[in-house]
Amino acid sequence: MLHIVNKSHTQTTSLQSCLRLAKAGQALLLTEDAVYAATTAAAATSGIAAAMATLKVYALQPDVDARGMAGKLVEGVTPVDYAGFVDLVTEHSNNQSWL
Repeated sequence: MLHIVNKSHTQTTSLQSCLRLAKAGQALLLTEDAVYAATTAAAATSGIAAAMATLKVYALQPDVDARGMAGKLVEGVTPVDYAGFVDLVTEHSNNQSWL
């Protein structure tokens, strides 16, 4: 399963709900304002740091760049471009967008 979150952890509880229900071995893609949760400043409080023990976490690089967060992702978060986003969707038989 690929979980896709696009809202900041400070705006909604979508990320927290996702992390609570995601199972080990699944993947999480952070897009739009959700990429803030994967920064070194927010990874611990957003839950991303703990989630990386069981989930593979990705961040959409164009969204990271657009928000001035390049070079600020916590170690272990994999940046992907749009082609990588498509690859993730096709690699996972199920996709869940958290709104």
